[in-house]
Amino acid sequence: MRLRIRATALAAAVALLAAACSASLPSAVPEAQAVPPPALTAAQSQAVVAAVGQVLSSADKSLDASALPARLTGPALAMRSAEYVRAAATGGAKPPTTLPASEASAVIPQTDVWPRTMLVLTDQPDDLTARRVLILQQASPREQYKLWGWARMFPGEFPTTAALPTGSTVLPDEGTDLLVQPSQVLAQYADVLANGASSPSAATFAADTFRTATEANRTQQQSLAAEGGATFTETYAPVGGPVVSLATQNGGALVVGQLSTTSTITAAAGGTLTNSDPFLAALAGAAPTTSLVRTYTDVLIFYVPPASAGGQVVAVAAEQIVTAAAVS
Repeated sequence: MRLRIRATALAAAVALLAAACSASLPSAVPEAQAVPPPALTAAQSQAVVAAVGQVLSSADKSLDASALPARLTGPALAMRSAEYVRAAATGGAKPPTTLPASEASAVIPQTDVWPRTMLVLTDQPDDLTARRVLILQQASPREQYKLWGWARMFPGEFPTTAALPTGSTVLPDEGTDLLVQPSQVLAQYADVLANGASSPSAATFAADTFRTATEANRTQQQSLAAEGGATFTETYAPVGGPVVSLATQNGGALVVGQLSTTSTITAAAGGTLTNSDPFLAALAGAAPTTSLVRTYTDVLIFYVPPASAGGQVVAVAAEQIVTAAAVS
């Protein structure tokens, strides 16, 4: 059978200082709570984006992934490396994703510890596709900021965060006054992807572009597989916890994390698969005969409202790229 492949709150701690009072001593005046500084200035943020852009521009021309670790890490490194395989396998017909190195705005963390993770909203690409959100991380004081991941913004307003000179509060994974704790967002969303309305978390998450596309593609692939007597399954799993959770001005949070989507198609007993995608064959090292497993790296950004406000968690940006394949 022939396969059709898809393209793709603020929780600041408050210290109550109780001062002892007496007739002979004045009451102590509580000191202002120390607030960590923003990790970067606006100029430094722009310089980081430009430096990442230079590495990408050079590597994109030669499709040389060996140059990427200087400024890419985590999901971004896996995604861009796979895109180079795809570009080469398709003779340049499917080039790497456009990632503008021009910053429209940024969400800078207010922190004095590492790792430090900031979000950069780029200018709109020249091809007028969706603006990108770049996720950049500094793992330790002596390391350069590297591109950890990127996501395409969905239609609508991006949540408002603190001004750059102030920086946005970095929230803990647990103990926040949010509708869903950051540590649970990815796992609950993965369950909604898998089970739809049957998921206990279905009402917690608003409909979004990524979820709609995932459900539509799964239904289509299952139908196509069934026509040839094959089977199609797909699973979704969080990869670690959130990479960062940053406070929004209204007491909510932007939660950034990674999912792994695994799609498996298996031919009927005695049957074979026909795959016309040279990219998948290049990734797997061979064409499939009886089964094909594709692993997608998914980067997502969610807005989580404060618990007191109610509402729903909503995905505001996402990117999905197949980064591995296996055949038998």
